[in-house]
Amino acid sequence: MACTGYNAEGNNPAGGSAHHRRALPVARRKTKMSHTTHNVDHAEISKFEELAARWWDPHSEFKPLHDINPLRLDYIDAAAALSGKNVLDVGCGGGILSESMVHRGARVLGIDMGEMPLRVAELHTLESGVEVAYRRVSPEALAAERPESFDIVTCMEMLEHVPDPSSVVRACAHLVRPDGFVVFSTLNRNLKSYLLAVIGAEYLLGMLPKGTHDYARFIRPSELDRWVRAAGMRTSDITGMTYNPLNGSYHRTKKDVDVNYLVTCRPQGAA
Repeated sequence: MACTGYNAEGNNPAGGSAHHRRALPVARRKTKMSHTTHNVDHAEISKFEELAARWWDPHSEFKPLHDINPLRLDYIDAAAALSGKNVLDVGCGGGILSESMVHRGARVLGIDMGEMPLRVAELHTLESGVEVAYRRVSPEALAAERPESFDIVTCMEMLEHVPDPSSVVRACAHLVRPDGFVVFSTLNRNLKSYLLAVIGAEYLLGMLPKGTHDYARFIRPSELDRWVRAAGMRTSDITGMTYNPLNGSYHRTKKDVDVNYLVTCRPQGAA
């Protein structure tokens, strides 16, 4: 589904509603460090460094991340067919998505600027036996080093945690091959997303630590689509993720992108 028809509020004038989703958001080998770290919010990095040891605990602060991972994984696999592909997982954190994509047959490099989450991710590979490569490097630096190197680039729940998300979008566009796929997930910016993702999830239900999200950094679909087009890509699909507090379940839907949403992008000219 093409997404160039979204207005500044993230609504589809042709009839769709804006969509929902977002959750919050390591290690034996030494992670390689590259520079070019201007697009890093060290306060955001610190939040996740402090929680890193509990990344793989499905009952910890990362429970929402574990709960939505099957939805994210199935979405990526349906859009881009993971088996046999070279995949870059930008903002991989403790490696939950990275490992699950390997289980689907992909070869995965996970990158992050947080040292402790990467250590947790690497330690977990020793326990699970899943082969994932990890590096401590920014997407901008890796794009300069390895342009057009990946069949699929994923960037999940990260854009709203960096000072310049458009820079990350451009880097992802440079990293993907001309016939590849880039998949983002982030949070819409509107009253509903503030009430559900911040007030509800952080303060009322206690699903996430207080201060996990900065509402001012949430991203409307129209804004993300503008950055995608400026980076030489096009939006081919937008799908929301919704949460049912009555039974604690998450669902994907194209009818509601008001809160958490996923976006598939293709380089201009890709079939």
